[in-house]
Amino acid sequence: MTTFSSRDGKPWEPTYITAIDGDKCIGCGRCYKVCSRDVMHLMGVNEDGELVGCSLENDDDDEEFVRKVMVLDQPGNCIGCSACNRVCPKDCQTHVKASELGL
Repeated sequence: MTTFSSRDGKPWEPTYITAIDGDKCIGCGRCYKVCSRDVMHLMGVNEDGELVGCSLENDDDDEEFVRKVMVLDQPGNCIGCSACNRVCPKDCQTHVKASELGL
């Protein structure tokens, strides 16, 4: 495993997002806004429980959805900074240390 350190030399290990709990997620978009790597995107959930595309900017489509949730789109793009986890008000994300993923 590759070892990392912070700028002041303290040991640091990236923790990568591996899942988002759709039952807990409120679709607030905070995680999406802090992520610069296109790891996730917002989806709407219709009355049949199906995921449907939507956008953070367009509030007009709110009537089409029962609720909104964030979903992992490109988990391989995650750099392990955990910024998304720090801003999540519902603690709905699972992050795993690089060493536990065998990286």
